[in-house]
Amino acid sequence: MRLYHNPRCSKSRQAVALLSESGIEFEEYRYLDLGIAEEDIEILSSLEGIIRTNEKEFKENKFDTNDIEAVKKALLSTPKLLQRPVLIKSENAVIGRPPEDLKTLF
Repeated sequence: MRLYHNPRCSKSRQAVALLSESGIEFEEYRYLDLGIAEEDIEILSSLEGIIRTNEKEFKENKFDTNDIEAVKKALLSTPKLLQRPVLIKSENAVIGRPPEDLKTLF
């Protein structure tokens, strides 16, 4: 499992704690440093609500969040727009808002 994680985000920190306390092995993926992994772009771009529309970068460059190609392009060029935390397991992914939603994958 891979957790897209921003350590400055309280929900993301809660997700790390939840996974750790549950004994779940996962990769803590710091997407702001590493960018979006190419192998994850398809599943991430298909998640409803994956774009953080309250970010300045979105407001300055608005696009249709239902346009999968536009979402892919935005996530690859501006990883900050990724909603977090996101847990990916195989071909499934879930946004951890609230963090307890991640339990659907384990």
